[in-house]
Amino acid sequence: MTLTSLRSNVRRLYEGATPSGVRFRYALLAFDIVTVLFIIATSFLQPSEIIETLDVLFGVMLLADFSARLLVDRHPFRKFTEIATWADMVAIVSFLAPLAGEAGGFLRILRTLGLLRDYQMLVRLRLDSPFFRRNEEVIFAVTNLAVFIFVMTGIVYETQKFRNDEIRNYADALYFTVTALTTTGFGDITLSGTVGRLITVVIMIFGVTLFFNLARALLSPNKVRFPCPACGLQRHDADAVHCKACGKILNIPDEGAI
Repeated sequence: MTLTSLRSNVRRLYEGATPSGVRFRYALLAFDIVTVLFIIATSFLQPSEIIETLDVLFGVMLLADFSARLLVDRHPFRKFTEIATWADMVAIVSFLAPLAGEAGGFLRILRTLGLLRDYQMLVRLRLDSPFFRRNEEVIFAVTNLAVFIFVMTGIVYETQKFRNDEIRNYADALYFTVTALTTTGFGDITLSGTVGRLITVVIMIFGVTLFFNLARALLSPNKVRFPCPACGLQRHDADAVHCKACGKILNIPDEGAI
């Protein structure tokens, strides 16, 4: 098999509309979700041979996926200008390299940055899932908030575990992150020093912003994605007859009452 034919076959899996390509991308999405759940679960556990073996297995699969994406990309070098690409590389190294459990756990959290970023997968979900179409903004708001919480939890834990007696494990770091994000501020756990205060400020400012974004997505009127044939406006009220931007009559598909 030549490199050209290999690239063509792999591209059909990653970008094609064939049934096998669709199933493959759903399998990748399921794998991403399982990987994130594994990262979160093992962050609360003590290192063991089983976890280290699973680390290597996940790392090999992530490396294969990363290599395949570079192979099919028409401009592979541009990928290295994206933060998500570097996050994937660091996450892969943290799975494969013999990093002592917990430090590696923090680096693996970077893998969550890639969840639901695949354009082809998003298009497929919009086509196949009425639930995703109705709740796309909420799903993205929840995902962004969850990613932020677990990334900041990792940062809090790694920067405080040797200097703060109140941060003994990931659960303590997660508890502090959530209380800071919600501005509850019970005061039973605090981060000392300039670095600790700066981390707290970042959690409060960006966390509250993401939290309000989730609230807005939950409380705002339901929107549907349908490109206006005249001006191209993408999102409209579910029962819209005319485009709010240009007044063009819309013909939004209606799935009927549920």
